[in-house]
Amino acid sequence: MIKKFTLRIIYLGCMRFFLKLIVGVKYINKRVLKAQKQFILVGNHNSHLDAMALMASLNWKQLPDTHPIAAADYFGGTGIKARVSKFLINAILIKRSKDEAGEKPLDQMSKALSEGKSLILFPEGSRGEPEKMQEFHKGIGVLLTLYPHIPYIPVYISGLGKVLPKGERLLVPFDAYVTFGEASWVKSKEVESIVQEVHSEIIQLKDNFDKQYKPKKKDHA
Repeated sequence: MIKKFTLRIIYLGCMRFFLKLIVGVKYINKRVLKAQKQFILVGNHNSHLDAMALMASLNWKQLPDTHPIAAADYFGGTGIKARVSKFLINAILIKRSKDEAGEKPLDQMSKALSEGKSLILFPEGSRGEPEKMQEFHKGIGVLLTLYPHIPYIPVYISGLGKVLPKGERLLVPFDAYVTFGEASWVKSKEVESIVQEVHSEIIQLKDNFDKQYKPKKKDHA
């Protein structure tokens, strides 16, 4: 109960205000979230602000049951850091490979989905260069073959990689947008095909965003 209350104060109060009024994050098509009780948010990844911006987009009921997936070696490097990540970010910390007990990285995600929880997943793994997408890992494909009845919602995030670039601690003013695609259910049963399907959905969001919102370069005579 305390954790749920704390998360709502942090993200629906403080973080939502901070991102909207201080950073200037704009949400596009956020309405798609309201129609789904359980989902997997799948987006590109350029900044630590990515997960926070997605958490702040959720409603009162969805927030406590939605977990960003984070690397245990980074967000759980120490006991204190792990507790903070789990309590204040609501993160599920996974190791990048099978641990000593034989638990695979997907086991914890699978457990959460089986319990009716939702996930925030960045298939690129680590943060890349601003506005550049990296190759997707196959974990999202494996997960969706196991839970084809759970919709994934593609998300394209633009600008946050420049607001807080990898390796930086100070925020830089820059226009930032979070664009949500429509909820989708996988059409294939093959891992590679699913990965490509999800990747294509996010690329399509990027292309549509660039056409509508990206400033056009002026030709010089």
